[in-house]
Amino acid sequence: MRLVVVGGGIAGLAAAHRAVEISRERGTPLDLTLVEARDRLGGTIETESAGGFLVEAGPDSFLSEKPWALALCRRIGLENRLVGTDDRFRRVFVWFGGRLHPVPDGFQLLAPTRLTPFATSTLFSWPGKLRMAFDLILPRGGGGDESLGAFVRRRLGREALERIAQPLVAGIYTADPDELSLLATMPRFVELERRHRSLIIGLWKASRQAPATGTSGARWSLFVSLAGGMGELIAALASRLPPDAVRLKQRVGGIERRGSLWRVTTEETGSIDADAVIVATESHAASRLLRYVDPPLATLLQVIPYASSATVSLGYRRADIPHPLDGFGFVVPRAEGRDLLACTFSSVKFPGRAPERHVLMRGFVGGALNAAALERDDREIVDRVCRELREALGITAAPILSRVSRHPASMPQYAVGHLTTVETIERRVAAAPGLFLAGGGYRGVGIADCVRSAESAADSALARR
Repeated sequence: MRLVVVGGGIAGLAAAHRAVEISRERGTPLDLTLVEARDRLGGTIETESAGGFLVEAGPDSFLSEKPWALALCRRIGLENRLVGTDDRFRRVFVWFGGRLHPVPDGFQLLAPTRLTPFATSTLFSWPGKLRMAFDLILPRGGGGDESLGAFVRRRLGREALERIAQPLVAGIYTADPDELSLLATMPRFVELERRHRSLIIGLWKASRQAPATGTSGARWSLFVSLAGGMGELIAALASRLPPDAVRLKQRVGGIERRGSLWRVTTEETGSIDADAVIVATESHAASRLLRYVDPPLATLLQVIPYASSATVSLGYRRADIPHPLDGFGFVVPRAEGRDLLACTFSSVKFPGRAPERHVLMRGFVGGALNAAALERDDREIVDRVCRELREALGITAAPILSRVSRHPASMPQYAVGHLTTVETIERRVAAAPGLFLAGGGYRGVGIADCVRSAESAADSALARR
């Protein structure tokens, strides 16, 4: 079986590793080639150790309630390296009106489940709270896909959208809620409305039920990372691939069908013939590669928009920060007109991220609603983030470490109708035997979703043999 995987991010690595697993389980030979345009593996995942700080350029964790990444870590021997969050500081703040307001206890992304914390919250006005309470009596919607922004306005009102839903969603998807598909990103809320009519009632009932023992097990927090950073996952996967399987700094110029085979052409070393190809890139890159294989498919792949963002990691002495840092971080409503989308207190969230008596913070800028922020150079981005941290947290000292990591066109935006687009893409791919797609552009943007997508593609590719 000759398999080519295009793309060396988490999806490409997980697909390649799964293919190796299957070939070993069956005792069948596998000729594997993984082609990556960059000079390293990992895509947006990259971990740097500098001066005792552990800096994540991209994702710093994955969700334990989605089992695929956790299961992969167990299979490759990383379970004893997993670390959870310190749940003493689990709360998140919203920077609104010049103050950091705690998200009320029991608030589940869009709606409250506990009355007293919600009623006493300083984040919402009393008219805003009353409008959110109308969710208890409003009728169901008409069903079907709609934007998250339209859904929240309809059920909970404008204030709920602007002060909590939009900033929390921006922290996950870097997206405009008025463009984001509710069905593709948060189908749970569609189901809650369908079953219970009221989101508040549905979330309250769910919170009253005893938590079931999930595949993640009781020992893990919602967010899980690795003691040495997410780069450990990349290194472990790469180490389990066959020698010489990985080709770095080789950009794929195109993919074409040659009889029963596929031909992958690189700009550096020519062509590679394969029985199957897994394209594990952003969908806009996949569109370019497949433009001559299936022009309508390439057009559909181009329909999925992407946003750019950057992370700004800053190291400080703990004594230079007057705020107690009694949470995981804060999010910022777009209405505040700030550059920051959110800020994570990385060394509070996970152990081992900063030296003793020091703190590591990570700001996020850019996204669909503030692309202009990325037009500035790194120094100006750092200066603006530091100025906003001074206003939010009272930090007047300069950081002793700063890193800016840019991620151009890397975050897929699941617009209204996204699932219909994906279903059409999947039908066209199914009509091209030996071609498979994987990655965050289709049915989930997180690391766990990328692992699921990649392993499914590998299972299907090797099922043909």
